[in-house]
Amino acid sequence: MFDSPLSASAYEVLGVDPTATADEIKRAFRLRLRETHPDAGGDAAAFIQVQRAWELIGTVDARASYDRGHGFTEEEVTWNGWQAPPARTDTRPKARSYGHPGGWHRERYLSLIREWAGHGVDVPDPYDPALVRSAPHELRRMLADALAEEETARTVSDLGMGFTVWHDVATGQRADDKLDHVILSPSGLYGVLSEDFGETVRFRRGEIIGPAVDGAAPIAALLARMRVIARAARVRFGGAIVVLPDDDLDQAITPLGKVRGVPVVVVRRSALHTVLRQGVPGARDIGGNELFDVRTRLQQSVRFV
Repeated sequence: MFDSPLSASAYEVLGVDPTATADEIKRAFRLRLRETHPDAGGDAAAFIQVQRAWELIGTVDARASYDRGHGFTEEEVTWNGWQAPPARTDTRPKARSYGHPGGWHRERYLSLIREWAGHGVDVPDPYDPALVRSAPHELRRMLADALAEEETARTVSDLGMGFTVWHDVATGQRADDKLDHVILSPSGLYGVLSEDFGETVRFRRGEIIGPAVDGAAPIAALLARMRVIARAARVRFGGAIVVLPDDDLDQAITPLGKVRGVPVVVVRRSALHTVLRQGVPGARDIGGNELFDVRTRLQQSVRFV
């Protein structure tokens, strides 16, 4: 909440301008509390957002910190690109990783944000939160998806050398027709989609639904792309995983059962490591020589966008 390029700012949730006075923010907070309170027929999710917005900008110190991190001052920005990692104090081996997580979406975002700004317009920081918030939804969605893919990559990396992951895997003629991640682990071989819809989603008949999904079929698309890789590498996926920001889901782990014969689970980002270690319900484990054989087949056939 509030940390995604798709999220409304704390000011937008309360319905005030970033230049509003403390008294104006307090009055707006009280009004929005009454409007969204579930006992008065309001929406529970909106009610929680209003309370969280007040926590972020309701006091002088909290508001100053929030403004610095969300582009309401000229200090500190977020949503930047990959940075050099700090010196490692943990010497445990990381997961094997190939490809650039979120790379395609970031490249597209950087190209299109400058095109949207206009020819000859200087864009010194394409990740400036104020600029991002003013951009069309399609551009903000590209950046949000890049961030989502990068977060998944960080989680998998920390799981250790028993895991291998391929990012931004090509599955068709178009670059955007890609599989975000292919993850090989002792608990199974998984196709993984990292998404950020910017709001809570629901499920119907093995598919994700909701206003932000806008009629798309993300799970069907994920399974179709997995089939392309399965045929090319002559491997069998044990399951499919959709990873969403914690605020997009009511439950940490939502098994959808088998969809077109493949076990599917939708998980909060914070629960991904648990699912990858324990396995998707109904997925087939991989071990011994088969693990090495599957890894070799994928290494020989995977191509990146």
